[in-house]
Amino acid sequence: MGHADQSTNDQKAGNDHAVVPKSVPAVQPEGATCCSDNSADTKVKTLTCSLTGMAPLFTPIKIGSLQLTHRIIMAPLTRCRASPEGVPNTELAGTYYTQRTTKGGLIISEATNISRQATGHFCAPGIYTPAQVEAWKSITSAIQKKGGFIFLQLWHVGRGSHSKYQPDGRPPVGPSPIAIKEETSLPDGSLAPFEVPRELTLEEITAIVEDYRKATKNAFLAGFDGVEVHGANGYLIDQFLHDGSNQRKDKYGGSYENRARFLLEVVEAVQQTWIEAAGAGSPKAANVGLRLAPFGKYQDMSDSHEAELYGYVIPNLNRFNLAYLHVVEPRVIGSTAAGPEAVEVVHSLGKTYNGPWITAGGYRPDDANKTVMDAAHSDPPRAVAVAFGRLFIANPDLPLRIFLRAPLHHYNRATFYTHDAVGYTDQPFLAAGDIVEGVKELRVEQPDNQKLQNAIEGEIQLLKVQA
Repeated sequence: MGHADQSTNDQKAGNDHAVVPKSVPAVQPEGATCCSDNSADTKVKTLTCSLTGMAPLFTPIKIGSLQLTHRIIMAPLTRCRASPEGVPNTELAGTYYTQRTTKGGLIISEATNISRQATGHFCAPGIYTPAQVEAWKSITSAIQKKGGFIFLQLWHVGRGSHSKYQPDGRPPVGPSPIAIKEETSLPDGSLAPFEVPRELTLEEITAIVEDYRKATKNAFLAGFDGVEVHGANGYLIDQFLHDGSNQRKDKYGGSYENRARFLLEVVEAVQQTWIEAAGAGSPKAANVGLRLAPFGKYQDMSDSHEAELYGYVIPNLNRFNLAYLHVVEPRVIGSTAAGPEAVEVVHSLGKTYNGPWITAGGYRPDDANKTVMDAAHSDPPRAVAVAFGRLFIANPDLPLRIFLRAPLHHYNRATFYTHDAVGYTDQPFLAAGDIVEGVKELRVEQPDNQKLQNAIEGEIQLLKVQA
């Protein structure tokens, strides 16, 4: 998912109307080298921003077949605004997503159930019925009409469900009969302990892989530009990866290779299905991504050799030539800061992956700019974008605010999982006067740089999202 209140997914809490630090300016001095990109053959090349002078976040990056105009990605955020049957509310969700659409910008949808069995959250959307597909069509079309792109995040919660959500009333499924040692919210809003899951049979595992195929085809039919496999945050794929939740004795348990088998089978099935739907010769066939969370502890996740596990998994993803790998950094575990060793391991693992890398987890704009710049100057250079979560909830025009270094509105946690427009589609945009003043401030910084002056105007037009 990204749960909206997960620190590992999204933004750390801040003060209301906190001003974005200006340590990394929205524009760079003319001639500055500040960005990296990847060519059509996915080889990462170092580029310069000298023609525009833009800060790293506002330099282009290629994700699959998509040429993004900036590197501020909207992270997947569960908001629970669909119907109880998992049908997206076309008016409410359509407004929410299009408010946050920029020309050439990428949105990753909220986590979306691939089947009834996959469900574990009341009013989360699905992609397994005709009604769900039709509702998503309306939303994707509206985003694309504004020049934006959207990937659908494919989701199975595994043991993170409850019998109250299951179509047959049985306990939820998992790799092994090991329960999450926490409570979950039921459809009536009450809390209950997570149940001990049923251990999946080999036949059931095969059936779930097929559910991923069906959901992928439906995502294509619904008009999504691509799909992201959710392999993070303690859900089913993550449960198979970690020995704290997977103690199987068959081909899906034990060694790193065996525990990664389900992940790799799902990625392969999703990619094959997407290519078949798009057509092998279509540029859109490249648009499959994956999200992982090394060292994540959400939903009682643990592993005896985490670094070695991902040291096996991440290099083995290179063979898929994915559109991107989306990684939740271990900056925070729940509400606790992660150790520097975990952060350093994840950064080292990034160097073993050959394609574009989307990073998430507690970023503020100045940190994000530095991360993109550092990646461009690493050896080898890496193409990196940054996903923002909670800041996008409260700031529908987040890219524009970051560009202008404008104040950021603070989110209201109490509205994250409610079912109406409050805290969802009523968040404030920058006033026209604030935009004008912000542009003036940027122009004053380098008044004689005509290329930069022109670039500022062009960027503002791209980033304006209000209808």
